[in-house]
Amino acid sequence: MTQPTHTVEKIGGTSMSRINELRDTLFIGARTGAELYGRIFVVSAFGGISNLLLEHKKSGKPGVYGEFTNADTHHGWHDALTRVNDAMVEAHSAVLEHPADISQANDFVQERIEGARNCLIDLQRLCSYGHFRLAEHLLQIRELLAGLGEAHSAFVTTLMLQRAGVDARFVDLSGWRDDGGVSLDERITDTMADIDTASELPIVTGYAQCAEGLMQEFDRGYSEVTFSKLAALTGAREAIIHKEFHLSSADPNLVGPEAVRKLGRANYDVADQLSNMGMEAIHPSAAKTLRQADVPLRVTNAFEPNDPGTLIDDQPAEEPAVEIVTGLDIIALEVFEQDMVGVKGYDSAILDVLTRHDVRIISKVSNANTITHYVDSSLKTMRRVEKDIVARFPSAQISSRTLAMASAIGRDLNGLSVLTRGLLAISDAGCEALGASQGPRNVDVQFVVGRDDLKTVIKALHKAFVEDKEQALSQAA
Repeated sequence: MTQPTHTVEKIGGTSMSRINELRDTLFIGARTGAELYGRIFVVSAFGGISNLLLEHKKSGKPGVYGEFTNADTHHGWHDALTRVNDAMVEAHSAVLEHPADISQANDFVQERIEGARNCLIDLQRLCSYGHFRLAEHLLQIRELLAGLGEAHSAFVTTLMLQRAGVDARFVDLSGWRDDGGVSLDERITDTMADIDTASELPIVTGYAQCAEGLMQEFDRGYSEVTFSKLAALTGAREAIIHKEFHLSSADPNLVGPEAVRKLGRANYDVADQLSNMGMEAIHPSAAKTLRQADVPLRVTNAFEPNDPGTLIDDQPAEEPAVEIVTGLDIIALEVFEQDMVGVKGYDSAILDVLTRHDVRIISKVSNANTITHYVDSSLKTMRRVEKDIVARFPSAQISSRTLAMASAIGRDLNGLSVLTRGLLAISDAGCEALGASQGPRNVDVQFVVGRDDLKTVIKALHKAFVEDKEQALSQAA
């Protein structure tokens, strides 16, 4: 059997905004001739562009999509699309050096932006007739807009590399002006069929238009799904995600860059726990695709190309250890019903409501008459959730409380007494744990704390399980 020789590598949006720096390191560096190839790059949109096209990922401020779907007038989304045009031009003008390349990129942006504008105008006109409903086309609108960002960044990257003498090839999976109706597998397989990775450097859009509709299931996690599918279908030797930082034992901005440790090795179980805590090394569905295809994943710092980063596979840990400490803000949804004891149906009804409102559940605890879900959501959404649960259980007492959750994660936590030691570390730091849980698989321990205490708690847990361990090993040596 022929061993795979190429890699599939993904670059995130923040790093994409510095591709002129990556040209001289990650893309080219000391490579010459055939060494430049044997790699497929999947690129995200330039930093901030997807926020302008869709909505701001953190604040929720509407972009073109939000303005179009909620507009009382035509002006809002038109202006928003013009802002995207200007932001794209600014982004590629910052990384391209040759005037001819900038001119080509300007023309590309104008063609795509005005094409999208005309499409939305036609759709708006069509939906002014009673037989057509805009709501039936929302997913297609969202996908059309999302694809503009990746197509732009892939085209610009290709121009930059071609100018540097690399035989780079723009690979557009966004389905722009084609017939559509193909599956994701078909889209990737058909597009890659005539590409020779041994002599060409494919620059592939992170968005892929397909019959399944990537955004319907994965929303803005679509680029990692495309990346993983591409790696699996082409039989990649390794899948590599280039971030602007190493996958470390904690956030270096929080505990200090001198205190964190690069993981170096992890498994897909740890990656899943990180995803659950909102700190995605890779989208869970993308991880599943790679795992089932037996393609190892590597997470590297894009700006340290000589560092091997962190390898994620199915190998067990050599010894038990807490490998990473992280946390996020949560809301505790508490449903108390005195008559719940011995009665079935409460849990499933609450889950139905949370699912209907698209609320992401982090964890759950329950006792005889109380069910508490720790969720990642907004208070505004939780008010609607509470209203629906009250309608189902009128005599229940329901409350939503803003809290935070810290988690100590590792491939193997057996014998470390993480729960006990973690509670002591939190107490010694002058904070209180409002709840804590540990499953029998011993891959993570969760501590519920006040929001104002989260940073202090993460620092305390990291010191107890990572820094103090390093210090003890150093003294023993």
